[in-house]
Amino acid sequence: MPQPTYHLGDVVVLRKAHPCGCDRWTVIRMGADVRIKCNRCGHRVMLSRNELNRAIRKVETAVGSDLH
Repeated sequence: MPQPTYHLGDVVVLRKAHPCGCDRWTVIRMGADVRIKCNRCGHRVMLSRNELNRAIRKVETAVGSDLH
């Protein structure tokens, strides 16, 4: 299975929804671990790249981002 490609500022849709009901998260930090922020309640979570890659359903590129 191919690895999803995501960059800083991208919105990722996860397989399971957050308890607030939102399944869309924004990537706010990249490295060996990735920090994501819930788009509804603002909760921040840090996951390893492997955990995040397994949890991603879809990647939505950030609007107006020329960084990729």
